[in-house]
Amino acid sequence: MPRSGPARTAPENTAEALEPVRIGIVAGEPIRVEGLRSIFDQPATPGRPPLVPIVGSLPELLAHKQLEYLVIDLNASERGLETLQTVRRARSSIKQIVIGAENDDELVLDSIVAGARGFLDSSASPETVRAAIDIVVSGSIWAPRRLLSRLIDRLLGIPRSMVQTSSMHLTDRERQVLELILLARSNREIARQLGIEERTVKAHVGRLMKKTGSENRIELSMRALNRSLVTGKSGSE
Repeated sequence: MPRSGPARTAPENTAEALEPVRIGIVAGEPIRVEGLRSIFDQPATPGRPPLVPIVGSLPELLAHKQLEYLVIDLNASERGLETLQTVRRARSSIKQIVIGAENDDELVLDSIVAGARGFLDSSASPETVRAAIDIVVSGSIWAPRRLLSRLIDRLLGIPRSMVQTSSMHLTDRERQVLELILLARSNREIARQLGIEERTVKAHVGRLMKKTGSENRIELSMRALNRSLVTGKSGSE
């Protein structure tokens, strides 16, 4: 006979009710693969979808049509940055999170230019790696903030002395959202800090991208700093 007990209802607004996010793991040594896989044993962040690790060779992972993210351990890769470029050419929609050598600013910059959305050094704790993954999945960037200005200069290919202020019209709210994007805040964090709905933040981000001709948050940050869009006040909400 079936065992009696309290009725179970479908989860509402929980990670279990959300479509899981599949994340590939690229690491050479089995012990490193298992170490990265164990990070996903942690409970899902409240309000965010569960993260599902997928292990395989790079060609196998690129062939996985539902794969959205890759964690790439450059320490175990003989091809180094070429791996990131291969992913970008084959599946530009896949967002990459890189684990590389410690205190190597040039590697961080090169990785982000090559398409990485996050960079962690080899000494990062499992909790830090998981936090970085959550941040990238939420739509933001995880990288040392001290390198942002250098990254912008490299992407633009122009000296800082040539940066000029733009007369582009932004509302006060758009400027507030943009300032928080430059601090690598997620839409959820921006909504909480400004006291508005997350969908409202998404609408502001969409308008900012349209006004600046940007396709993603990295390009939006780049164009914002290039044009000094967060200086001064203009317009209303």
